[in-house]
Amino acid sequence: MAEALPAPREELNKYAPRIFTIKVKPDKIRDIIGPGGKTIRGITSQTGVAIDVEDDGTVHIASPDGLMAQKAIDIIKGLTAEPEVGEFYLGVVRRLADFGCFVEILPGTDGLVHISELDEKRVRVVEDICKEGDEMLVKVIGIDRASGKVRLSRREALGKTPDVVHNLKAGFST
Repeated sequence: MAEALPAPREELNKYAPRIFTIKVKPDKIRDIIGPGGKTIRGITSQTGVAIDVEDDGTVHIASPDGLMAQKAIDIIKGLTAEPEVGEFYLGVVRRLADFGCFVEILPGTDGLVHISELDEKRVRVVEDICKEGDEMLVKVIGIDRASGKVRLSRREALGKTPDVVHNLKAGFST
């Protein structure tokens, strides 16, 4: 046998089935499954993987294709991600107010960019900087864990080219 295969292969054959396991918070399971199973069905039809979600937050992803399995993992991580202080996100402006704008940075998660955090100079009205539907690079500057409110800053993201930008579009949209 050593003559036929002297050492194990470096990589798994691209046709070999793969099973990946990831853990998510149990309260995020509903985000993966979606209303009536719509989200999980969308992921499986888009990637061709089989997904099994357990009550404790363990998610098994089985696929004969490693690339599609990784795509499914990325979608699930995007759906269950939580914002982190100090991270940059490319979000979408969802609503304008006199005191700032609300930017969706993750699916179902938005935060407030106060008018004082929109630009380095004084901003008279929010509409001078953005309108609904605009993409905006923001930095998370605070999270109130009790209320779940996320504070964002466009000012701290201006002129920055961070190594990692979390992108709302990278996830799965239903």
